Amino acid sequence: MLEVVTTSGVTLDLGSLPENARSENYDFVARAVTEWVTGTNRFNRPGERFFLARAGNETVGMCGLNVDPFENDPSIGRIRHLYVATAHRRTGIGRRLVAACLEAARPAFARVRLRTFDPDAAAFYVALGFAEVDEPDATHSRDLY
Repeated sequence: MLEVVTTSGVTLDLGSLPENARSENYDFVARAVTEWVTGTNRFNRPGERFFLARAGNETVGMCGLNVDPFENDPSIGRIRHLYVATAHRRTGIGRRLVAACLEAARPAFARVRLRTFDPDAAAFYVALGFAEVDEPDATHSRDLY
C-alpha cells in the first residue's frame, strides 16, 4: 500500500533515496537532506510542505513545495526535489506527490513554478498541466486559480 505523508519536525528519514539518486547522478536529493539538516530549508514557512511516498516501511519518493526563492512574491510557490526511486517509477507515485503539492499549494499560492532540464521530467510536468515557460529561473509554471 502506498501512502503519501507530510513530513514535519527536525528529522528527515529518506531511507535509501539519497544513495539511489546519487547512483543516477542526481545531486538534489543530497542537497535537500543537507538543507534540512542545516535548517536552511525545512519546508516550514507559510504554505510550504514536504511530502514522502512510502510503500510499507520503505520511503520510495519525495517532493517539496516552497515559496519560490527566485521570486519576490510570496504568492508564487515552487515544486522542489521531486524524486522517485528507480524501482518505483511509472507507478503513479510521482503524479501523486505532485498532486499532493498542488493541493497544498492552492490555499497559499496563485502560481507554482519549477525547473527541470530532463526531457522526460518536462513531458511529465506538461502532462500534469504545467506550461513550458521561458523565465530566468523556471522552465514550467502552472496557475492555480
